[in-house]
Amino acid sequence: MRYANGPRMPFSFGPGITPTVKALLAANISIFVLQFLLGQSEVRFWFDSTFGLVPGKVFGQFHIWQFVSYMFLHVNTWHILFNMFVLWMFGSELESLWGRRAFLQYYLVTGVGAGLTYVLIMPLIDSSSGNHILMGASGTIYGLLAAYAMIYPKRKIMLYFLVPVPVRWFVIGLVVVEMMSMWRADNVGHLAHLGGLLVGYLYLRGGRRRFDEFLKARRRGKASSRFRVVDDPPSGRPGNGTSRGKQTRVDQILEKISREGLDSLTPEEQDILRRASRH
Repeated sequence: MRYANGPRMPFSFGPGITPTVKALLAANISIFVLQFLLGQSEVRFWFDSTFGLVPGKVFGQFHIWQFVSYMFLHVNTWHILFNMFVLWMFGSELESLWGRRAFLQYYLVTGVGAGLTYVLIMPLIDSSSGNHILMGASGTIYGLLAAYAMIYPKRKIMLYFLVPVPVRWFVIGLVVVEMMSMWRADNVGHLAHLGGLLVGYLYLRGGRRRFDEFLKARRRGKASSRFRVVDDPPSGRPGNGTSRGKQTRVDQILEKISREGLDSLTPEEQDILRRASRH
């Protein structure tokens, strides 16, 4: 919380909203408004069961999109208020630190990981959960809390707006509470919460590097399939130095594609690859 006396420095609370966080807030709130307008109708049940995460449908009907779509649905007002508050308070600072792309990647990875944890383990704990509908961004929100605690472990948050608690101990307390609550029949996805925390922790402890390497290799493979680059002429033949220079330039462009994707190329770089692919 900051205060200032000048007329151009108004009172402010919390961090500014970063672009990706703003887009996620808008998407979540818009979908919740749609759910609210549908009321308790059959259409609402169809909507929730189609885009919420239902283990039976994931396995039986291959509704794999639910691993992403369930994150944008919420059960009630308190559910979405808590998730969006944490997304704003902690997500904005993480996006400022990591950048838009890395932040969105982490958000989706932890959300999907939380859903996978729930789908794979919950039916073993409760056989009736195969038909339950899991909704909400709570798994990825807990992942954000895990990331914040790892990066800023000694920072303090005001528990219930009254008690200052280091983030690290706050998150450890959440883990204990979720583990104790996992066996309760309270219609809360405690296992998904723990899954988001665990996936976030593993991702930041080395999983992110491996995931990035996988994406880079995939982009490079796509680029290589589109552009065929010939080998350099044998040493001593005319034009060998020029050819090697072209090959080096092409390799640099392919490396850029592996890091940033095809869309990052300038018109000149695209032209170089097109000409290289014709030879």
